[in-house]
Amino acid sequence: MSTSIPAAKKQGKRGVSALVALGLGAVLAVGVNMLSDRLLARARIDLTENRLYTLSDGTRQVLQGLQDPVTFRVYYSRRLGAAIPVYGAYAERVRAMLDEYVAVSGGKLRLEVFDPEPFSEIEDRAVALGLQGVPVDQSGEQVYFGLSGVNLLDDERTIPFFQPDRERFLEYDLTRMVWELSNPRRPVLGVISSLPLNGDPRAMMMRQPGVGQPFVAMNQLRQFYTVRDITPDTQVIEPDVQVLMVAHAQNLSDQMLYAIDQFVMRGGRLIALTDPHSESQASRPSPGQRPPSDTSSSLSRLLNAWGVEAPSDKVVLDLRGAWRVRADPRDRVQAVDYVAWYNVPAAGLNRSEVATAELQQVTVASAGEVRRREGSTIEFTPLVQTSERSMLVDASAVRQDPSPARLLADFRPDNQVRTVVARLRGPLTSAFEAPPAPAEGTERPADFPAHRARSEGPANLIVGNDADILEDRFWVRVQDFFGQQVTTPFSDNGNFIINLADSMAGGEALVSLRSRGESLRPFEMVEDIRRSAEAQFRQTERGLTERLEATERRLRELRQGPGSNAPGGQAPANAVITPEQRAEIDAAREEIRRTRGELRQVQLELRRDIEGLETALRILNIATVPLLLTIFAIGLGVMRARRRAEARA
Repeated sequence: MSTSIPAAKKQGKRGVSALVALGLGAVLAVGVNMLSDRLLARARIDLTENRLYTLSDGTRQVLQGLQDPVTFRVYYSRRLGAAIPVYGAYAERVRAMLDEYVAVSGGKLRLEVFDPEPFSEIEDRAVALGLQGVPVDQSGEQVYFGLSGVNLLDDERTIPFFQPDRERFLEYDLTRMVWELSNPRRPVLGVISSLPLNGDPRAMMMRQPGVGQPFVAMNQLRQFYTVRDITPDTQVIEPDVQVLMVAHAQNLSDQMLYAIDQFVMRGGRLIALTDPHSESQASRPSPGQRPPSDTSSSLSRLLNAWGVEAPSDKVVLDLRGAWRVRADPRDRVQAVDYVAWYNVPAAGLNRSEVATAELQQVTVASAGEVRRREGSTIEFTPLVQTSERSMLVDASAVRQDPSPARLLADFRPDNQVRTVVARLRGPLTSAFEAPPAPAEGTERPADFPAHRARSEGPANLIVGNDADILEDRFWVRVQDFFGQQVTTPFSDNGNFIINLADSMAGGEALVSLRSRGESLRPFEMVEDIRRSAEAQFRQTERGLTERLEATERRLRELRQGPGSNAPGGQAPANAVITPEQRAEIDAAREEIRRTRGELRQVQLELRRDIEGLETALRILNIATVPLLLTIFAIGLGVMRARRRAEARA
């Protein structure tokens, strides 16, 4: 008895100590959670393959550079996510991205989320903002999933409806909206061209419908930019010009080339469109004059110094997407593929670039190629490319009385993909060692800037060797409707030009953004196995189907009997089937039954294998994290036990 009482007391003290330790542990856990929630609210590890939840440096630059507050208002109907789970998952992705934007902006970006119930004031506000409502069932009730952004000046930008198909460009769309709201003034787009892009007053005086009108692409650019013509005697591109488009500019002076060069060295964005043969210029001779003989343009002095080539003596032909044109009247063939004019489909457009990702086709005419010079280190990203069924020919073949039939007859593809338009990015060296002497009779401006031998940081420019992308007849139909011009695009050239200007006007931050991955991704391994198994199944199925058809054909012949030569292939009424034929008919029926059973078994095994693999991968993905945590906890427990044992020893 005397020994049991102290043991009981000791055991009671241990119980109290355990309860106290448990309580302290709970308090410690709560404290750690509260402290981590305050100090480590944004700490996380992004383990996704394409780093879906990690903002790019360009986005961080835009958000951290906000001077005035910007407010984002999300209008999301929860009923949409309940009815269509894909949109529910995408809504979580959008919300997570916006939360990250708010955190990085340091409070300059504010986020408000609304659920627009039917016939509510919030729904009326969403409709007034131009957000798109869509029905989810036969009742006609509208649901919303859009975004409205506003700045202190009440400038508004909207995304009418978030589409999962555009998830790859979610970050670009959001960052562009922030950038536009923080820079509400219209960007200035400078234009240098030998073409009448802004219309030809002399041709308009002829009072012919459509003659002398501005190019449709330029009218569209004016809706978003302040377009300014740069005169040929310009020595300095004005600092407020953010994007400069040089489109088929011929015979530029050294002073103008130097102005373009220094514009790029100072960080300006350049869209350079040269052309080995301008179909636009060739079809627009001056009144009373013959068509021009010189229809090429080149910026070789600048481009070669920057590490890229755009030859003006070669034209790229492509059989894919070639236009059908009227042949020579002396030929019997009425129409022929003109391989110098062709549509570049989606397969030839860079799907990872914002400017071309959602375009369906771009039309080019008598285009040349753009290529990186040997030894150049500049980043070269193709935007528009030909197919492998292409070849190079001398530009003279399309300049004077081109023969579509002869070009097609001499066409020999060399299995090379060629680039027509490319994006260049990287540090550049000036094409000039010093400013050229001013032209005779002119003087340099008093505020003439100092010469820059290298670009300020990485330069960004677009180089295309076809200015006919701007020509109306290659991408849009223009009709006069009671004095108003109605345009109907059949190609995406206009959108392509606007996208290029948009991506360049956004500065380094937007230019650096590329498409991201998608959060809703299938099991790629399962899909690969499915495709391989499907191909194997089709081979087996084809053999079994051929055997089944042969057996069924033999069965019909047996049923018809020897008198099957009668009209309609039917056996005569008095035809008699012999026991041997009956036995063969029964065997044929059994063969058909067995073959059909094999087909069903092949389909069943295919489905079972794929479903089993998919289930195994799902279990593996679900159980991996808990399993790793369990192993980590067990390992940690073993280590602590060893340390305690060592301490006791």
